[in-house]
Amino acid sequence: MKLTALGALAAALPLLCTTAAWAHHSFAAEFDAERPLELEGTVKEMRFSNPHSWIFVTVTLKSGEKQEWAVEGAAPNALLRRGFSKTSLPAGTEVRVRGYQARDRTNRMAGSNIMLKKTGERLFVGSQGTGAPGEIENPEGAPAPAK
Repeated sequence: MKLTALGALAAALPLLCTTAAWAHHSFAAEFDAERPLELEGTVKEMRFSNPHSWIFVTVTLKSGEKQEWAVEGAAPNALLRRGFSKTSLPAGTEVRVRGYQARDRTNRMAGSNIMLKKTGERLFVGSQGTGAPGEIENPEGAPAPAK
């Protein structure tokens, strides 16, 4: 009986590991490097969660319409090593976010860098090693941020 249970566990182990691998994706699978974006808005919420952190930003269009954008960032551990904490972006913080739009053209983007409008402080929030482009200096048609 012990051998049967052990054999079943050994057979199931590769399947459990495969499920974890499916949860993490490459940049190119979700986002379009040919669609750089720059958004200005107000932080609604920031979530430190694995495998990626998320920053939710409310953007007000010229028409007055409000859009909610979900910005995917690096893993919490990577952000912590860069000096970023759970309290770095409280709700109400005005930001300028640069990144790349989702391939499905929804209001999701892979964040590259973020600038706090009040202080001008900038932080690279992108994931490295996933095929994502580096920090965006000036996407086509977007004004360069104040340095």
